[in-house]
Amino acid sequence: MRGRDPDVAGVGLDRDDLPPFESGRFDPRTFFTHPDRPFELEIGSGKGTFLLAEASANPEVNYFGIEHAGEFWRYAADRLRRHGLANVKVLWGDAVEFIRHRVPDGIVRTIHLYFSDPWPKSRHHKRRVLQDRSLAEFHRVLVPGGELRLVTDHAELWAWYEDHAARHASQWDRLEFSRPAHASEGELVGTNFERKFREEGRSFHAMTLRRRR
Repeated sequence: MRGRDPDVAGVGLDRDDLPPFESGRFDPRTFFTHPDRPFELEIGSGKGTFLLAEASANPEVNYFGIEHAGEFWRYAADRLRRHGLANVKVLWGDAVEFIRHRVPDGIVRTIHLYFSDPWPKSRHHKRRVLQDRSLAEFHRVLVPGGELRLVTDHAELWAWYEDHAARHASQWDRLEFSRPAHASEGELVGTNFERKFREEGRSFHAMTLRRRR
């Protein structure tokens, strides 16, 4: 942002706000005033466009975004703070590692993964968010019947998603993707990347994987 320093107070979290790593998993719902409310995660929150729309439309739900790029994290946290939303937090960190090592079993209602970096080169495929191991971790932290929602513009990454969904079909039901009510006409979710890619004429792919009970 130009002209002033972002203020992340009350919304932005970093590693210093977390319990010591040695203490293991903890319940991130305790960061919220009402920790008993449904809890959803967004992996790769970017500038916070989706979180802002979701948290505004659903004040009875707690949203926890995770963003690895410090500049985007600061922008999103400041933006959300200025809107006075009490039901959203944004963590600066690695989402997969946070989920694997810090999040306890069965507390997340929905995981949102939209327009993740496709890492197109074969030698970089190991950096993709969705892997066999991470899919197992997502299954672990979701409540029974919880959902993993996926959207991408990248055809090869979409094939990767379909392959992983098929290989783990015994644990997941594949559903049609239902767009949130706040998305504008013609949008799937309304993130910054989606709007940019739509202007470029790209096609989108989406699915929902629901954890079997």
